[in-house]
Amino acid sequence: MYNVLICDDERDIVNALKIYLEAEGYKTFPAYNGNEAVRICQMEEIHLALLDIMMPEKDGLNALREIRKIKNIPVILLTAKSEDSDIVLGLNLGADDYVTKPFNPVEVIARIRSQLRRYLILGGGDVKNNGVTVGNISLDDSSKKVTRDGEEVSLTPLEFDILKLLINNPGKVFSPREIYRIVWGEDPMGMEGAVAVHIRHIREKLEFEPANPRYLKVVWGQGYKMEEGK
Repeated sequence: MYNVLICDDERDIVNALKIYLEAEGYKTFPAYNGNEAVRICQMEEIHLALLDIMMPEKDGLNALREIRKIKNIPVILLTAKSEDSDIVLGLNLGADDYVTKPFNPVEVIARIRSQLRRYLILGGGDVKNNGVTVGNISLDDSSKKVTRDGEEVSLTPLEFDILKLLINNPGKVFSPREIYRIVWGEDPMGMEGAVAVHIRHIREKLEFEPANPRYLKVVWGQGYKMEEGK
């Protein structure tokens, strides 16, 4: 099953595409602004993204810039006829294709199939691989299992999601505020300290020396990141 992100601030468009895509066997992830699109790409195994250009909070082009930092997936822009200059900019930023509104959903599906065929079948990615390993720590998103040296480690759902975010973005520093917004899905409102507590628990379960971690590193004054270890 292929996972498709649908991001547009017009909910009718998202709902219509969702119906057509799910009828074709795709799993869909709806988003209504660029920030939500980036968060979903950080947390989920997305194989293709449909991005509207004009959206609130973070537009499609800025979302595309952020997604390109963490994912090498096909991106199809959803555009209005008046956005020709934005289309060119989007293609220069790494978009793979575009569809002009109003569009025929059948055409969108055909373009999705074409991009996925090129990306997945011709070697751009592997839809079957839901696992990621850093050092002796492995996370399998399909089974929701985490292992250390092959032994399963029990994490709470929040701990799992925090580890998933960090292990899927090795070397990238996330502030406590960013982690809270991505994992909890809301503004922390002064609750960023909860992140440190969960990080400590994850270290206690996964690190051989929690006080001197090999993998879950703190970058003082900035946040946390996942490293390969030494």
